[in-house]
Amino acid sequence: MEHLRALVAHKGFADAALLRAIHDHDAAAGDATLRGLLHHVLVANRFWMLTIVGEPFVADVELKAPESYQALSVAFRDLHARETAWLAAASAADLGRTLESPLIPGGRCTVSDALLQVCLHGQGHRAQCATMLRALGGTPPATDFIVWLADRH
Repeated sequence: MEHLRALVAHKGFADAALLRAIHDHDAAAGDATLRGLLHHVLVANRFWMLTIVGEPFVADVELKAPESYQALSVAFRDLHARETAWLAAASAADLGRTLESPLIPGGRCTVSDALLQVCLHGQGHRAQCATMLRALGGTPPATDFIVWLADRH
């Protein structure tokens, strides 16, 4: 459980650092492709969080892109706060609970598998975003887990 909490905390840090770096670079902040990729990450994260807490995932609502880059950043921050709060109160039994949905490959997985998926999925897309940011002339932040871990202590 400690490692899962650390991975989710790192995800929040890494997402925030990347969002700040994009915000600080006008060309990146205005890039529709980059914003679309970030929105995809947000939608995926929201799917898993809503599924974990037993709330419906309403595609028509969730797939609507935020009106601004600022709104997208706020949505990431709010979701991370919700994930962190849920995980802080979660027990081993909560993490072992089985989730079922036709949107889950194979139809089912455990909550801990879902959270690991969120972290790994986000890591892959952050790497894509960092590459796009660099191509637009920006400087991606250092978001390695081990660096974050050392700085945290």
